[in-house]
Amino acid sequence: MSHFQLDTKAADKWLNEGEQTDWALEVKRAHETVHNGTGRGSDFLGWVEPLDVDGEIVQNVLAAAKRIRANSDVLLVIGIGGSYAGARAGIEMLTHAFRNQFAAERQGPEVYFIGHNLSATYITQLFQLIEGKDVSVNVISKSGTTTEPALAFRLVRDWMVNKYGVKAGERIYATTDEKKGALRTLSDSEGYTTFVIPDDVGGRYSVLTPVGLLPMAAAGIDIEAMLRGAHEAKEVYSNGNLAENSCYQYAAYRNDLYRKGKGIELLVSYDPRFITFAEWWKQLFGESEGKEHKGIYPASVQFTTDLHSMGQYIQEGPRHLFETVLWVDEAGHDELKVPHQEGDLDGLNYLTGKSVNFVNQQAMLGTLEAHQDGEVPNFVLHIPELTAHNVGHLFYFFEKACAISGYLLDVNPFDQPGVEAYKKNMFRLLGKPSK
Repeated sequence: MSHFQLDTKAADKWLNEGEQTDWALEVKRAHETVHNGTGRGSDFLGWVEPLDVDGEIVQNVLAAAKRIRANSDVLLVIGIGGSYAGARAGIEMLTHAFRNQFAAERQGPEVYFIGHNLSATYITQLFQLIEGKDVSVNVISKSGTTTEPALAFRLVRDWMVNKYGVKAGERIYATTDEKKGALRTLSDSEGYTTFVIPDDVGGRYSVLTPVGLLPMAAAGIDIEAMLRGAHEAKEVYSNGNLAENSCYQYAAYRNDLYRKGKGIELLVSYDPRFITFAEWWKQLFGESEGKEHKGIYPASVQFTTDLHSMGQYIQEGPRHLFETVLWVDEAGHDELKVPHQEGDLDGLNYLTGKSVNFVNQQAMLGTLEAHQDGEVPNFVLHIPELTAHNVGHLFYFFEKACAISGYLLDVNPFDQPGVEAYKKNMFRLLGKPSK
């Protein structure tokens, strides 16, 4: 069993001061709201029960991934928001940092993402990159009409037809609604291999469905181990007792700090493999909690890099911050040690023989102490090591925490009404015909 641990010592001073909330009682209510399906948004609780590892859906995903890996140099993943961030996060956490450039470590096709922006430069340069390569496409959209991925798919589909002709459809995999929508209609007419976005799972909670699983499996990730990790997390975090549930402690204590004026949460990591995971996390919490003029603002920093940019603000700026640190206990590559250098011009010989991981750990501990002294509460979530099993556990940890936290905040954690506001103005400026 994975031993994830939430260390709250660097936040206890704030959690223990001022007016005390009976978080155990509030968490028990939120737990019952989720597990009884009695709260707002209860139609979107399908993620609570992860997919059956041996079930038909997972086996079909594995079969499609095997085909992609056998006949493709490149997989283009088309999606935006929850339709791409989770898959990208999983791939970047679990594969070689330079996998697209380093064939020996690729374990599958190069994977590139498109449809998450409207940059003509990005799209043009991506087409230049894949020229002359065999390509498969995974287009992910519930409706098929979301502007960014729909526009990208129109361009990619045209490129695929020009390259493969009538055989193009054999290389296109659509993850979409089971019965309705533009992408479902097109997929049925063109004979694309399809996977279903469940009706009871919103986009930002969909990483452990075919939405995230197919791209990750094509990249060589063991999605069966990932789902076993999610099932483990489901069991571990199904206990309604706050004292025995670290996932619920995280949800409750971040709300406690919010009520005490800490309105911005920084997700901190000391490994660049978490950069895109932080983007997934920001959407998860931002879209789930930012409504009714309430919500903790989710932001992220990458240390030690950002200690040389944002560190000053964190240390001495307005005291409205708290941090959640992701720390991997077994980071790997302990063999990378600081060599001795004659003359010691850089002054680092005192580190001779120490591992780079050790240096990184002391940087983390020193920063934790400094920020605590600077009146910034910190939580540390200890992850045993970055394996597919543990990443599945990690995804589930934050999904469950977000649902509980949203109900503690008294909002619907599963809708996103404000997302439509910009679209109305964009469509008006583009001259989209009204229905």
